[in-house]
Amino acid sequence: MIDGALPYLRCPVCGGTLARKAFSPFVGGGGVVGQGDERALRCSRGHSFDIARQGYVTLTAGRSPHPGDSADMVADRETFLAEGHYDFIAQALAAAVRVDDGLVVDAGTGTGRYLAHVLDALPGLPGLGLDVSKPALRRAARAHPRAAAVLADLWRPLPLADASASVVLNVFAPRNGPEFRRILRPDGRLLVVTPARDHLAELVDAYGLVKVDPDKADRVADALGEGWAAVSVQPVSRTLRLSEAETRTLIGMTPSARHVPPHVAGPHEVTAAVDVTSYRPV
Repeated sequence: MIDGALPYLRCPVCGGTLARKAFSPFVGGGGVVGQGDERALRCSRGHSFDIARQGYVTLTAGRSPHPGDSADMVADRETFLAEGHYDFIAQALAAAVRVDDGLVVDAGTGTGRYLAHVLDALPGLPGLGLDVSKPALRRAARAHPRAAAVLADLWRPLPLADASASVVLNVFAPRNGPEFRRILRPDGRLLVVTPARDHLAELVDAYGLVKVDPDKADRVADALGEGWAAVSVQPVSRTLRLSEAETRTLIGMTPSARHVPPHVAGPHEVTAAVDVTSYRPV
């Protein structure tokens, strides 16, 4: 899965291009010489990065200061998204993409479900999911046949060539405006999904979840910095009818999970509302 994105990837240490590295042949336990196994990426200067057996590769220069979402949060997210509750967000993203070539990057990919939906709408294009959470990347690496998964810190320089992406997705994730602009083609688009003011309002009131910042849109623009122009803003929403178990799973995949009482009553009718904002570099 990494091969489709390989031409666009760069060494996080020196910025050089990367290629698959074959390990030296080995002698097996029965004395039989095994074949070389291309389970690493290496640049011309010898910096090497192993491909995990789950399929993702770590492309960071040094240890990240934060591990990202925990295994429990990722498991809840996988369960909740697999039930289709947020498919309306994935469909809005897929409908907003209008490209016929280039790389699709999902910055903060999580389990890779949104990237997979977009790739289904763009036959033949390669995809790349970036995240800092290993539990998430283990799932993202198998989310779609054309999607690669890379462990990378969004707050640091991204291991991608300049102007390598035709689309950058950013769904409920940190935004590194200067790096997004660097990796995006001049005619590319950045699609940012942010919660609307009434997103999960019923659960915010019932269980004290973190409220959506009423100035969220302005803060997103400030976080992106200069060099961006908003092309369109599409509000999308659904009323979710959730069982008690589904409500617990939804809360469990949010940053509020550790602050919510263990007993969650149900069922619930919950408003899911987001804004899909399309930006172009200027």
